[in-house]
Amino acid sequence: MAVCVFLGFGTTENRTNAAGIFEQLANDGHSDSQLWIGICYSFGGGVSKDHKKAFEWFSKSANQGNSYGQWRVGWCYYRGYGITKDRTKAAKWYRKSAELGHRFGQNSLGDCYKNGEGVPLNINAAVFWYRKSAEQGCDWAISELNQLGLWP
Repeated sequence: MAVCVFLGFGTTENRTNAAGIFEQLANDGHSDSQLWIGICYSFGGGVSKDHKKAFEWFSKSANQGNSYGQWRVGWCYYRGYGITKDRTKAAKWYRKSAELGHRFGQNSLGDCYKNGEGVPLNINAAVFWYRKSAEQGCDWAISELNQLGLWP
């Protein structure tokens, strides 16, 4: 219900109300709600933008094995949002997400290998992760494979 209120699906969009619902459920330990309240804090949806709080909520979700939360923790480490930038930790969290089959985690891990950020430069490993992501329809990964001349 809170996602529908947040996005305005079938109801009037009200991000403040949605954020309140997410936070209540997140405090009860619901990993998807921890992810969503992190998104709210990350982008200022219904609450004041606060990258540190976003990182804290993403971490709670990630530590429960939520692959999207794991990708977001990697995203925070990669960019230095709410935490000190650390490409090695970013790659570690992207890998956790990728190994659970999350297409954005797979694409981001591919980026790390392609650029040698947080992991050794390895184009074959990059292509491996891009393919896994692209097979799930991730446009970012398809674009990378196209640039490398390896798609389809």
